[in-house]
Amino acid sequence: MNYILFDSEVRNALLPFTYTRPVADIRVGILTIREKWEKRLGLTTTTLTEDYLEEKFPMIELEQNILINASFLPSDALVEKVKGLKENQVLFYKEEIIAFFATDTQEVENFDTFEQLEFTDNLIQIKNTWDIFSFNSEAIQQDFDYLAKGRTSAEIPEMTVAFHTENIFIEEGAKLPLCSLNAENGAIYIGKDAEIMEGSMIRGPFALCENSTVKMGTKIYGGTTIGPHCKIGGEVNNSVFFGYSNKGHDGFLGNAVIGEWCNLGADTNNSNLKNNYAEVKLWSYETEKFAKTGLQFCGLMLGDHSKCAINTMFNTGTVVGVSANIFGPGFPRNFIPSFSWGGSAGFSIYQMNKVKEVATVVMKRRNLEFDEKEMRILEHIFEETKQYRNF
Repeated sequence: MNYILFDSEVRNALLPFTYTRPVADIRVGILTIREKWEKRLGLTTTTLTEDYLEEKFPMIELEQNILINASFLPSDALVEKVKGLKENQVLFYKEEIIAFFATDTQEVENFDTFEQLEFTDNLIQIKNTWDIFSFNSEAIQQDFDYLAKGRTSAEIPEMTVAFHTENIFIEEGAKLPLCSLNAENGAIYIGKDAEIMEGSMIRGPFALCENSTVKMGTKIYGGTTIGPHCKIGGEVNNSVFFGYSNKGHDGFLGNAVIGEWCNLGADTNNSNLKNNYAEVKLWSYETEKFAKTGLQFCGLMLGDHSKCAINTMFNTGTVVGVSANIFGPGFPRNFIPSFSWGGSAGFSIYQMNKVKEVATVVMKRRNLEFDEKEMRILEHIFEETKQYRNF
């Protein structure tokens, strides 16, 4: 069977992260949503997404296809239901489409002629940016149970202090000398060739993905995921790094989502609680105004390729778009459009020639190429987001 992950209507609610990736490639828990589905299906998937992303994330359509709403995280029971779908069947969860079977000759405009099936078990659906950190603890545990099942963890070093070791899994090649791991409140997963340096204190649920580093004396609280090829220091609470991003120094980050190729300068801090303890509102790209989150704790949303200088202060509920560069004293505004250059004193446009220059250098440090395909994606986003840059 051919499986296709589609973005669905939640794509706009997940901006700025879905400017540069399909919904399927959002990381929540240990794995991306795509990786979760592919491991359970035992097959690779392709993507139905925005036209400008298709060059990097193509769709392959065969004679028979099952299309899956990528905003749903798979469970074993859900995967069995999806795999069992037959022609002209559609699977719903609380009036939301999870998946449907379609042939390459079908034009699916509605599902009136489909047999409608219901999935009644509880599921996690990522519908808003803040869902990424809000559901991260639960997603870490689900991924941990799947990845660790029937496998033996590498040994915990003798000088590392570990609590509830049955909830700790360490992949081969990981290094973690003289740190503390407390898995009393949730699982701890340490990926292949990852490193936790001396004096770091980790509380689960926590995931450190392959080739990432937790620097000396770091304090990490539960519900945190550090994606692959990241460097993390300071204090981090209930936050998700997608990958290839750095917070290498002291400073607090809480209830936050950080995209790829981001860098937080030394002593960067974000507020995650308003002084009056009121509900936090976040900029919505759907309504183009600030939307209620229902959350008392909500920090920073930082899109891909965005960076900030030392001592940057982000206010509660700040949204930063793609490829912004933030610096200077004081609190910048709590919605910073893509390709912004500046800070609290004001912004100008971060021009594409400078964007390309920086991205080329940054990606080369990880032995990856900023190619024309990547450039075309950023150029499209630059044009799509120009309405917000009224500097």
